[in-house]
Amino acid sequence: MLGAAVAALIWANSPLAESYHAVFAKVVGVGSGVWELRKSLELWISDALMAIFFLLVGLEIKREMLVGQLSSRERIALPTISALGGMALPALIFLSFNGGDAISARGWAVPCATDIAFSLAVLRLVGRHVPDSLRLFLTAVAVLDDVGSIVIIALFYTADLSVAMLVAALLPLLVLVALNRAGVASVVPYLLVGVVLWFCILKSGIHPTIAGVILASTIPLRTKRGPMLERLEERLQPWVVFLILPLFALANAGVSLAGLSPRSLLDPVALGIILGLFFGKTFGISLGVWVSGALRLGSKPEDASWMQMLGVANIAGIGFTMSLLLAALAYDPFAPHLFADAKLGVLLGSTVGAVVGIVVLLAARPRAAIA
Repeated sequence: MLGAAVAALIWANSPLAESYHAVFAKVVGVGSGVWELRKSLELWISDALMAIFFLLVGLEIKREMLVGQLSSRERIALPTISALGGMALPALIFLSFNGGDAISARGWAVPCATDIAFSLAVLRLVGRHVPDSLRLFLTAVAVLDDVGSIVIIALFYTADLSVAMLVAALLPLLVLVALNRAGVASVVPYLLVGVVLWFCILKSGIHPTIAGVILASTIPLRTKRGPMLERLEERLQPWVVFLILPLFALANAGVSLAGLSPRSLLDPVALGIILGLFFGKTFGISLGVWVSGALRLGSKPEDASWMQMLGVANIAGIGFTMSLLLAALAYDPFAPHLFADAKLGVLLGSTVGAVVGIVVLLAARPRAAIA
């Protein structure tokens, strides 16, 4: 993902910049008649391939809720309150800069997101100096953050709703539920019906990535053949990590730096996202941990210091994938210039969060570890 993002920046600012935009604007059509779909390559990546990413996210959320870190009220309280703080404060910071303009304010959700793949990858760079409890905490917060982002997409970034197609989507959904109740042990029928569900949701006006989450909710945890959900998760993981997410980064991280100056970072959209991702996430999550402890609903892990907790909260400010997707829904094609500002804000805000988080966690190492 990082390599793809860097490649996109280089490509979009090279003499071949026009080819970058031409490649992802190329229209590709599939199917025929009522089933025909014609979309730009960028939209195929954002609408179709990212639905597979959301399928994987949905599987992870379901597994965590059934047998993982979110499987009990005691376990879910701390990360839930922290995730809520880490979404509310960034949104408020962004709106403090953009609330006066209706178009700019559409991006209020952009700094609310945490990129689960990138944040955990950055945390691994610090190695053994971070307690396992904090890795689990960040995982739970990122998962709940994804749940919040999914709800935001469904509620606030849906346009031209087609009630007829939304009703039509109930048929494949009922088939998926029937497959689950019947204990169907092959994943193929679920995926085939899932494609129909994706098409109906796409035509309904709701962002089609939601279909991935709905499909994931119907995949059985276990069947007579063994653990079905985890097996599908393992099969999807390499495709998502090594193909879909890098493609998404390549298609969306190509920000032109022509004419960029320090003043560009003071544009309300870019500044709101940068401050939202860094300060909003850091203090929102930290405040959530404190509130959870004060209410005796859950407390900071005993083997972690507040300094380490602060570093993890910094790293949670890596928005990237989810933030770029929310930025596209908010501004593209309504306001392309604001979309460019938003992408710049996401890239810089995520980078600052990653770098500061690593520095803080390294500085917070126990003396024995430093020695």
